[in-house]
Amino acid sequence: MLVLGAALSAAGYLAAAARLRRRGDGWPRHRDALFAAGCAALAGAAAGTPPGGPFTVHMIRHLVFAMAVPPVLAAARPVTLVLRTLPAGPPRRALRAVLGSRPAALLLFPPMAAALDVGGLWLLYRTPLLSRSAGRPLLDAAVHLHVLVSGLLLAFAVCSLEPVRHRWSLAWRGGALLGAGAAHAVLARTLYATPPPGTAFATADLRRGAQWMYYGGDLAELALASLLAADWYARTGRARRRAARRETAFPGASAPREGVRTGRVAGRRVVPGCSALFRLLASHDQQRIPAPGRREDEPGTARYQGPRPGSGGHGPDRTVHRGRPAARTGAAGGPGAAPGAGP
Repeated sequence: MLVLGAALSAAGYLAAAARLRRRGDGWPRHRDALFAAGCAALAGAAAGTPPGGPFTVHMIRHLVFAMAVPPVLAAARPVTLVLRTLPAGPPRRALRAVLGSRPAALLLFPPMAAALDVGGLWLLYRTPLLSRSAGRPLLDAAVHLHVLVSGLLLAFAVCSLEPVRHRWSLAWRGGALLGAGAAHAVLARTLYATPPPGTAFATADLRRGAQWMYYGGDLAELALASLLAADWYARTGRARRRAARRETAFPGASAPREGVRTGRVAGRRVVPGCSALFRLLASHDQQRIPAPGRREDEPGTARYQGPRPGSGGHGPDRTVHRGRPAARTGAAGGPGAAPGAGP
């Protein structure tokens, strides 16, 4: 069943990629090679028998299913290919709804994916589950399926290459990978000293299998860390290119303008590094809205029109009461004029 599933998956992937290229869309050919190689490794591990004792053979298959195949399949981005191949309609909307659902976000939360992956291994090797699955093909197949699915979840959560509901930060993904690697190494060391409960493997076979688990796990985690670093490098480069294009289109927009308060725009909080449009809005609002504690008709504001007539050139006339100007004393010919005042 695993061989048949791997063959059908590889054929479907290659057919979808060929369909994209026929209609004029680009799809890198190295992703075809990665997905085909991952499916071939999965089929070979399921059908073939590696050299070594029983525990060594089991551990090599475990490494292929849980740690070697998942990073390769994640780098091929099969979910993105399916979304680009499906026409607009109910199947595509259903797949997007599944990817955007809360259960999918929970399963792809990096610490959760790491706990499912490493926790399943500890349950398999530190309980009698391995000995009980030896003579039961269905239970053994369920164990291998869990190992494969949990490894895929961890690889997809750490790499974060697919269009899912939430993309976790580098700290979450890197921390989950480090935690999973440490727990995997500790489990390999315990297997080197103590066999799984209920088993009777030879000491040499047990230690060889534990060494495969220890060093092979390090190589697989190094591959995941390389994918994580490559994704971070690409995202950082794209962000810097966007910032350079904004600086070219709006020179000086990336630096705060003199006299402009960039903390808020029209009552909204502005995140540092916002676009040039918000900065232009900020400068416009600061020209239109006076600073707190100042009147709109004071000197230095946009509505100041110079001294009013009769104010003596010292700013606006402030002798206003209920909208009517008060009587001025000392005006020529007016009531209360000073004695001897000329026309």
